[in-house]
Amino acid sequence: MESNRALLSVVVGVIFLSVLFSVGKIFEHVDANEILIVQSPVKGKISTYVTPGIKWQGFGRVITLTKRDQFWFSAMGDQGKKDDESLRIRFNDNAHARISGSIAWEMPLDYENLKRIFEKYGSQHAVEQQLVRTVMEKAIYMTGPMMSSKESAAERRNELLQLIEDQIENGVYLTQTVAEKSKDPLTGQDRVMNVVKLVRNEKGQGIRSADSPLKDFGIKTYNLAINEVRYDKEVEDQIQQQQKAIMQVQIAIAKAKEAEQETLTVVERGKAEAARSKWKQEEVNAKLVSEADGKRRAEEQNAIAMEFYRKAQLLRAEGDATYRMKVMQADGALEMKLKAWIEAQKFYAEAIKEYKGSWVPAIVSGGTDGRGTGGAAMTLIDLLSAKTAKELGLDLGIKGGGK
Repeated sequence: MESNRALLSVVVGVIFLSVLFSVGKIFEHVDANEILIVQSPVKGKISTYVTPGIKWQGFGRVITLTKRDQFWFSAMGDQGKKDDESLRIRFNDNAHARISGSIAWEMPLDYENLKRIFEKYGSQHAVEQQLVRTVMEKAIYMTGPMMSSKESAAERRNELLQLIEDQIENGVYLTQTVAEKSKDPLTGQDRVMNVVKLVRNEKGQGIRSADSPLKDFGIKTYNLAINEVRYDKEVEDQIQQQQKAIMQVQIAIAKAKEAEQETLTVVERGKAEAARSKWKQEEVNAKLVSEADGKRRAEEQNAIAMEFYRKAQLLRAEGDATYRMKVMQADGALEMKLKAWIEAQKFYAEAIKEYKGSWVPAIVSGGTDGRGTGGAAMTLIDLLSAKTAKELGLDLGIKGGGK
């Protein structure tokens, strides 16, 4: 009896210890950010648990997945691992670079997708490295040939990010290589380059060569971030030289355009000055023409006035002449003759008055008329008067009534 009791105690102890050590195989605790997948040990049935709490395990195989995770492909030691995990890219000018960044991804919560992930990958790490990483590498590999290294560093930098993210989520594009002619920004010469172009449908949309494997498993990605595109040293130097050369070309073009604009400005300014000078001259000419026209009109008016004056003077002269002629015809110009005779007498009188000498010789032989020297003077005056009267045709005698 004692030996049986001891045996029973040992069996119970073993069972207790077995149960104690198997509690972790019977139940499993699930956190809010975890997904639990259990495969039963007998029938192999797969069960998934996406809500937090204690779940039945029943000694089955268990894997725990994280609902959300961050995939790092960074070259920075404080992001992801300390090693450089950046992904390589090659552009259509055969230049290489390494892209550094990260992307967030989420597990699906439905049974079918979780079951397939469990069957094909079996762990969180396998999903990240065999699925998420390979999709990233493929998207980056297919994006590189769509642009040159210079374009990725400059004008198409944002497009690089968009193309990679779109192909990760929706699948890579179907592409074709075409020869494209473009102008070299440095030399200005035409050159032919093989460029990768998207194959588009009738609506202009890019055609996918295949859907994204992530979409097939219901995995969602978002918030792709690129913190650095590290080009090979020779490529970096070439890009910098190209950018410097392009900048110099742009500066030269800008200066040429500025000079051209300055030339146009000078030409337009010259035209404006010429037009202004022309209109000033036109104004002067108009003023001169106006003044000349005014003078002409004034002279015309003056000529008209002078003509009127001439005609008036002629008429006045003709009237005066006719008047004098009529007067002379009426009295024989007696008045004028009398005036002339009077003036002549005044002249004779003045001449005799001023004469201080003797009018006749001091000794005279023969008789006298009794008037002396005064009579001689009067005789002279009478003679001159008679002469004047004769010349004027005057009859100084007073005609009586009977004589």
